[in-house]
Amino acid sequence: MRYDLVIFDNDGVLVDSEPISNALLAAYLTELGHPTSYEDSLRDYMGAAMHRVHDLVLERTGRRLPEDFDDVFHRRVFAAFERELRPVPGAVEMLEKLTADGVPYCVASSGSHERIRVGHRTTGLDRWFDDARIFSSQDVGRGKPAPDLFLHAAASMGVAPERCAVVEDSPLGVRAAVAAGMDVYGFTAMTPAERLAQATALFADMSRLPDLLA
Repeated sequence: MRYDLVIFDNDGVLVDSEPISNALLAAYLTELGHPTSYEDSLRDYMGAAMHRVHDLVLERTGRRLPEDFDDVFHRRVFAAFERELRPVPGAVEMLEKLTADGVPYCVASSGSHERIRVGHRTTGLDRWFDDARIFSSQDVGRGKPAPDLFLHAAASMGVAPERCAVVEDSPLGVRAAVAAGMDVYGFTAMTPAERLAQATALFADMSRLPDLLA
């Protein structure tokens, strides 16, 4: 293995949450008078922390979202997760292989700690990620595309940035990994390859990742 640490994004990489959360986000923004399609949501918000939603709506419309926006949105998302959320195809097999090979890994997500844990618990991925392996944009001042979250995860795990590989499916996440000085593997199952063109390598099948990293 040429890396000392593999850092995973969570939504869309480990748990198949992007279709669920972006459909709900588009519907909620539209309900509040900010017409947003599913495709708009994927383009503008996929891989981003919640403050980006607030910032873009304010910038575009001059209107602030309601104070309880995040709470209402997360209640809807968590309820949908309980009903519908599954691991990304191939993710369990990939984690089994990395574990068997003794490769250290962690997750660094734009989502809140609660969102990460709800997703892992619902899909059974919690067996692979204890608290010491979970990092959220809540832990740093700036979310992706700033490098802060990935640098924080690497430092916490005791690994130099240049010895890390990041696995991402969003353009914001790829930009953050590049800014952190890390190799980044772009997962194209849901994201057009050209939107992840800055990545070190691209792949569409999660079960292929251990061979790519090796």
